[in-house]
Amino acid sequence: MTAQNAFYAQSGGVTAVINASACGVIETARLHQDRIGKVFAGRNGIIGALTEDLIDTSLETAEDIAALRYTPAGAFGSCRYKLKSLEANRREYERLIEVFKAHEIGYFFYNGGGDSADTCYKISQLSETMGFPVQALHVPKTVDNDLPITDNCPGFGSVAKYIATSALEASFDVRSMAKTSTKIFVLEVMGRHAGWIAAAGGLIEDHGIPVMILFPEIEFDQARFLAAVQEKVAAHGYCTIVVSEGAKYPDGRFLAEQGTRDAFGHAQLGGAAPVVANMIKEATGYKFHWAVADYLQRAARHLASKTDVEQAYAMGRAAVEFALAGHSAVMPTIKRVSQDPYRWEVGEAPLSEVANVEKFMPREFISEDGFGITTSCKEYLIPLIQGEDYPPYERGMPKYVTLKNVAVETRLPAFEL
Repeated sequence: MTAQNAFYAQSGGVTAVINASACGVIETARLHQDRIGKVFAGRNGIIGALTEDLIDTSLETAEDIAALRYTPAGAFGSCRYKLKSLEANRREYERLIEVFKAHEIGYFFYNGGGDSADTCYKISQLSETMGFPVQALHVPKTVDNDLPITDNCPGFGSVAKYIATSALEASFDVRSMAKTSTKIFVLEVMGRHAGWIAAAGGLIEDHGIPVMILFPEIEFDQARFLAAVQEKVAAHGYCTIVVSEGAKYPDGRFLAEQGTRDAFGHAQLGGAAPVVANMIKEATGYKFHWAVADYLQRAARHLASKTDVEQAYAMGRAAVEFALAGHSAVMPTIKRVSQDPYRWEVGEAPLSEVANVEKFMPREFISEDGFGITTSCKEYLIPLIQGEDYPPYERGMPKYVTLKNVAVETRLPAFEL
C-alpha cells in the first residue's frame, strides 16, 4: 500500500494544550511512515487547506515536535471559519478535493470544538458525495467543555485549574482588605452557553471562601442575586462572584452582549464583570474590583493540569490510530471508568452525534439556589485539575517552542475565499 499524506489543522479558540494534541498526531504518524507519508499542517486552520497554504511538519526536528506538548496556543495558527453545506458552497469542497489530490492527502485531522466537528463531518462525506476517498477524524478540543459524549474536553481541565487557582488567590487578597476597602471581587470567565468554566470557580468554597456563580444555564434574577450578595457580605465581610460570559436575563439577553457577532454568527460577548460589579455598587455601595480572565485563562500553560495534558496528547494519538484502523467520521473520546481512584480510557463517537450538539451543565451539578455547585460537580471537576505539568524554564521564563513552519510548494492556482 502506497503511503498517503495527512492534513492536520487547528480550529477555533486555542488552548493551553491543543499543541499537545498536535504533538500526539505528528509523533504517532511518524511511527507509521509506511502508511502515512508526511503530515501537512494547515496554516490558520481550514483556511490553509482552501488556499493551499500547507506547512511541512516533516522539516521540524523530533525535539521541536516533542516541545509542542508543553507549548500553549496554536503552533500552526487557527481560525474561525465554518464551511457551509455542500449544496450552499460546492466551490469550497471542490477546492479541498483539488488540494488533497495535488498533495496526495488521504487523512484529515481537524482539532477543534463543536463547529470544527461539523466541518470535519462535512469533509468526511466527500467520499460519498464527490467520489474522493479521505478519512476525516475530529480531535476534540474546547475550553468550554461542551462537546457531547466525551466525559470532558481537552483544554477544559487546564482552564478550570487556572480559574479555581486565580479565584482563590484573588479572594485571599480581598479577604485581607475587606475591613476597610474592597468587599466584592467579580471574575468573568468564558462559557457562552455552558457554565463548566464558571463552575470551577466554585471549588474555592472548600477553602472557606464565600463565592457565588452566575451560570448561563440559570436565568439571572437581579433582586435575588443582590439579596444573596448582601447575605454573604454580612456573614463573611466580603464575597467573590464568578460570572460566565454567557449569563443572561430571563428574556434571553446576555449580560455581556455587545450587539456584534463573530465569524460563526455567535453573539460577541465581553463585559459581564463590570455590569455585575456596578450593579452591586449601585444597590449596596460596596467597593469592588473586577477582572476578565479572557485569553489568560486559555493560554496559561504554566499552570496546566497534568491530567489535561495527558488527555490532549492521547486524543491526537488515538485519532491517528483510528484512521490507520480504517475509521472515519469519528472522534476519540475520554471515558471516565473510575472515580476513586480516577481512571479513564479512550472511547469513540460518531461525528453525526457530535456535530452541532452542545453539552450543558446538568442541573444536579448546580446548587438548589442556582449560585453554587454541588458535591457531585466537585467530584466531577477535581480529577480534571489534578497534577502539574510545568514547562521547562529558562532565565525565569517558560521555554516554549516556535516551529519553522516551512510552506509546502504550491501546485494549484490561487483561490479567493
